[in-house]
Amino acid sequence: MQKYGASCLLVVILLCIWEIGARIVNLGFILPTPIEILLKLWELREPLFLNHLPATTLVILIGLFISIVIGVGLAVWMSVNKTVEKTFYPLLISSQTIPIIALAPIFVLWFGYSIWSKVIVTVLITFFPITVNTFDGLRATNKEYKDLLLTMGASKKDIFFKLQVPGSAPNFFSGLKVAVTLSVIGAAIGEWIGAQAGLGYFSRRMMTQFDGAGVFAPIVILSAIGILLFVIVGAVEKRILKWRKTE
Repeated sequence: MQKYGASCLLVVILLCIWEIGARIVNLGFILPTPIEILLKLWELREPLFLNHLPATTLVILIGLFISIVIGVGLAVWMSVNKTVEKTFYPLLISSQTIPIIALAPIFVLWFGYSIWSKVIVTVLITFFPITVNTFDGLRATNKEYKDLLLTMGASKKDIFFKLQVPGSAPNFFSGLKVAVTLSVIGAAIGEWIGAQAGLGYFSRRMMTQFDGAGVFAPIVILSAIGILLFVIVGAVEKRILKWRKTE
């Protein structure tokens, strides 16, 4: 707990400044106080936690699963085939220059208000860090270790599973940590543009009613989801990578 003491203190100070500033401004429909947001969160707990939270969580989990499958698969393919790397890597980089929020309405046009328009937005945001980090890990295999295994008669399969996969695991988890936080943003963007349920949709609906606290309440939950997912990935990483020395 002492490790995060300074961060917690900073958060408390910022919340106090926010509370005082919002009370001075006294425009709740634009800048509600943290206390007003918490009260609104409690007031709207049933629709938020029973209806909209499950919808957003489902989008996030499906999007992350697809991103992991595509990202890891493409990273492995590029690492074993130079032609594939030269073909897909530039396209991979170029895909991140397109504003996702500009594509979201197109996906709504194609898939309607179904879950898949939100899932695709989430995938487009999250698969990039997973792919690039995993690929960099696979490519950064120690050449001396690889030559040593070859002299001992190891096959390419042995080198891949016993050297490259363990060596790239830290990179994969680094990319996954970034992806899980971005997945929350992707789901919220997709729901904001077009949805019938979800925390992003609920926030937009509250905006049309000029309910400032109602807009912020789902954002608090989205932030909590991102933090929780990050903590879970970190815990899994520590359990799997016990051999890795950390400070």
